[in-house]
Amino acid sequence: MGQAGVSPVELGFQQPRSLLAETAKDGYVTSNMGNTFGQLFRVTTFGESHGGGVGVVIDGCPPNIELSEARVQQELDRRRPGQSKIATQRKEEDRSEILSGIFGGKTLGTPIAILVRNKDARPEDYMEIAKKFRPSHADFTYEAKYGIRNWQGGGRASARETIGRVAAGAVAKKILSVLYAEFEIVAYVTQIHEVVAKINRSAVKTKDIEKNIVRCPDAVAAKKMVSLIEEIRDKGDSVGGVIECVVRGIPPGLGEPVFDKLDADLAKAMLSIPATKGFEIGSGFAATRMRGSQHNDPFEMRGGRIRAATNNSGGAQGGISNGEEIYFRVAFKPTATIAHEQKTVTSSRKQTQLVARGRHDPCVLPRAVPIVEAMAALVLCDHALRQRAIAIADRLPRRSKAKAGGSRVSE
Repeated sequence: MGQAGVSPVELGFQQPRSLLAETAKDGYVTSNMGNTFGQLFRVTTFGESHGGGVGVVIDGCPPNIELSEARVQQELDRRRPGQSKIATQRKEEDRSEILSGIFGGKTLGTPIAILVRNKDARPEDYMEIAKKFRPSHADFTYEAKYGIRNWQGGGRASARETIGRVAAGAVAKKILSVLYAEFEIVAYVTQIHEVVAKINRSAVKTKDIEKNIVRCPDAVAAKKMVSLIEEIRDKGDSVGGVIECVVRGIPPGLGEPVFDKLDADLAKAMLSIPATKGFEIGSGFAATRMRGSQHNDPFEMRGGRIRAATNNSGGAQGGISNGEEIYFRVAFKPTATIAHEQKTVTSSRKQTQLVARGRHDPCVLPRAVPIVEAMAALVLCDHALRQRAIAIADRLPRRSKAKAGGSRVSE
């Protein structure tokens, strides 16, 4: 039975078999809830919106990387709620506790566990949705899939889960800065609803982003964005928009052919962020309106290096970085939880109305900026370590084996 007293069968879905029954019948279990991201640099997030806390376990971090709680906290402060008048007013300090993997201010090479305790949870605000499904939220789909859901703030579907991602992203950024001296990553808001900013992508810096609460480096557009968000909030509604991210200082060679393309992994990472609805890299969908003669990026020698004269590719060709700026855009929908009365149904399949309560962002984009940066850093760090493994393997002495006549040849 689901948490609201109705089974998935009554909702029109097949009853999930219990893990014990599945094990007994088939001899194995294939259950993966997708809480882990990455191959060599692996992060596993945990916790729910109104539980005891949220956090992350990071595995695969190289040893002897200088890392402090202050560095992690700096990133979490950019994501935390209650930071401005246009953000949710849930009051959380989001103080990070590094539980393992650090000694004397340096990484040990062992798993790093980071915990942030929930302090200002108000589960009573969500009593009504224990039996009602919020439109365009994860309530119905979670119950249909698992037969149970945490209705207090959305549980794992809450954007509070991204705290673990941002904490891990702080570690990934540090590793990338050690590996690549010119590494830099900057994300920023380029559009809120119909307000579009004018931004020089190649010149924007983090200090430009943090000058205003909407995290848009175009001061004129930023002022309009803030006014629009306040207007929409006062009407009990929400708006979406676009975040762009640019990464500098990544050398050629990161990414894998076919299924693990760099741009494919970036797309998966971005679309795993709550409220995202679209992703494009480089010229993106605009390429559909161009000819090959317009879209191709000619190569040239510059400063003793092979460079691209233009960058419609967005820094990746064939799924592998080419040494140019990596840039992409992520589309975010309006926040699903709004203060308007909406038509819905209950878990007992009764038609009803719902006015959502609780504390929510009228626009998620200002606080999503560090999340986009974090997920990009996780992808790049993972691929950087994979490329480093290839380079190390190439330097190892080749094993040799005997031929039939007794001489030896290298493999």
